[in-house]
Amino acid sequence: MASHDQNRAAGQSPEDAVPEQFRDRTQERYQTMPGPVRALMLLMSAAGAAIAVIYIFGIIPLLDVTYYFLLMAMYLPMVYLLLPAHRGEVRVGLLSYLPAIAIFGLTLFLAYKGRDIVYQTWVPVSATWQLVVAASVFVLVLEAARRSGGYIFLSIVVFLGLYPVVAPYMPGLLWGPPTELGRTIAFNVYSGDAMLGVVTRVVGETLIGFLILAALLVASGAADFFLRLALSLMGGARGGAAKVSVLASGFFGSLSGSIFGNVVSTGSVTIPSMKRSGFPNHYAGALEACASTGGMLMPPVMGAVAFIMADFTNTEYGVIVIAALVPSVLYYFGLYAHVDGYAARNGLEGLPREERPRLLETLRDGWPFLVVLAFLVWGLVFMRWERLTPFYASALLIALTFIHPKLRLRLRSIPEILYQISKLLSQTMGLLLPTSFILGGLMATGVAPVIAAGLVRMGGDALILVLAIGIGVCIIFGMLGMIVAAYLMLALTLAPALEQIAGLNTLAIHLFIAYYATLAAITPPVALAAFLASRISDSDPMRTSLHAARLGIALYFLPIFFLFEPAMIFQGPLHLTAIWVVCNIAAILLIAGGSEGQMMYFGRLRGWSRPLLLGAALLIGFPEWISTALGLAVAVPILLIGPAAAGAGLSARAQDARGA
Repeated sequence: MASHDQNRAAGQSPEDAVPEQFRDRTQERYQTMPGPVRALMLLMSAAGAAIAVIYIFGIIPLLDVTYYFLLMAMYLPMVYLLLPAHRGEVRVGLLSYLPAIAIFGLTLFLAYKGRDIVYQTWVPVSATWQLVVAASVFVLVLEAARRSGGYIFLSIVVFLGLYPVVAPYMPGLLWGPPTELGRTIAFNVYSGDAMLGVVTRVVGETLIGFLILAALLVASGAADFFLRLALSLMGGARGGAAKVSVLASGFFGSLSGSIFGNVVSTGSVTIPSMKRSGFPNHYAGALEACASTGGMLMPPVMGAVAFIMADFTNTEYGVIVIAALVPSVLYYFGLYAHVDGYAARNGLEGLPREERPRLLETLRDGWPFLVVLAFLVWGLVFMRWERLTPFYASALLIALTFIHPKLRLRLRSIPEILYQISKLLSQTMGLLLPTSFILGGLMATGVAPVIAAGLVRMGGDALILVLAIGIGVCIIFGMLGMIVAAYLMLALTLAPALEQIAGLNTLAIHLFIAYYATLAAITPPVALAAFLASRISDSDPMRTSLHAARLGIALYFLPIFFLFEPAMIFQGPLHLTAIWVVCNIAAILLIAGGSEGQMMYFGRLRGWSRPLLLGAALLIGFPEWISTALGLAVAVPILLIGPAAAGAGLSARAQDARGA
């Protein structure tokens, strides 16, 4: 508490507590650039958006390869301009200008050579200059990876991207035929199985529309509206500040697609509010980390993994949105139930009336955002416009802002919108394009299907063993912040193995992988989202991460449940969907109650009953009739005894206060 008091005394804001590696310095760097450079950036941002519209709507025929390289030329230079070369580079210097100019020139040149790349053999290269260009692009994209994801991310991308070179020296399943370094680099840059493959296709054809929509929403004040909406809906409820965090982070995370961006942006508001309401520091940080993590899984705009999954599995994005609906709602319901139980046990009231905006006034100020989100769902799920939907939604948002005087986008708003587009797209490319080298490395050697076949042989009748291996890899990669890399690697290796071993549903397998990769953000010992939230809440990182794992416990078992019962993701009969959703609601209530000692709609639980109810809940939720019946046989008699007498909660509250 001393450090917190000192921070407050020094006038330090929650944003100031964010570690340097997570702090967004892009605005500061942008403002320090010379005027002509800023103008050129905005012009390139507008040109990139225009090229995307021209290509996606088919206004002018463009080769896919030409379009991809044009898009890289417009947005990859921004990675070097907006992200520093090293910690000491506050203003943009030569170490940033030079790679920006180089990647701009190289990708424009490759766009010009697009037809040759498609119709001639560039792998292996037929001229030395082709290899020089490929090596230059390869190194520059790796530099973008270093600036965007750090040295650990860079190391893994380099190792897997150049895996064909070391494959002959690897043991057993990991062995691959020898490949020259030059051929490997050319394959990574010029092949449709690497940088010109699924990742770039998703960014250029699907994700770009949603990022443009997100930029428009940010520039028009959507984040503030959703926070006010959450305050007006939940602020007055028991433990209202924490319930606002759950709702606001779910809203905002669905739009931002970034766990860490979500923690910093919403957490800087919700965490201090929770602490003022009586929640301990570690609890406030843990809850924000959980709520922000769930935003990556919340429809209609999920993280980049969902878009890659749609392309990888050849599934309509609207189908993935529907599939993710039940697990994400159950997860947030679990967070809500935990908060309600904790608040009831410790007598925490809602926010005072003066801190809560009026609902009708909030809706009157921001109804266009709700209309646009409803339109987005309608376009994706019912009209199945796919990649066109976010562009239509963006046009609708612009039209509605002209009607609404408070949200009207004026001419002076255009630079901010273009800046947001360039920032979102450059950061997305900086993180995603390097992961395409992982695909290239695994595909060039043919080692991916070999690993899948090896897992099938290893698993045999031991499906649990293969699942455990997959979960372990997901969490390890996810702990390093490489959610997309974890998904791509396991989609190539684990997914085919699970399909062959048990005949499991393809979409359920891929969602299972995505969920466990995301889950690593709140899993000790390296729970990055929880560690980041702990800096804002001024709490112990390990204690915060342990509480985050406890609060987000639903996310640990829900993927296993829908893996074995695809009806939970609408991949089966609707009557089974209804049955298992009801069972999982009951399971989540029991788990939250057993964890907090107080259950929604019931009351205080007896100490001896809590571990029994936790075990019974897992049996009830697992989609198998005998286990569900056994769980009910344990839980129902305990609940029929009735709630414990109130009075033991104050000591627990005092202990939490001392621990905070």
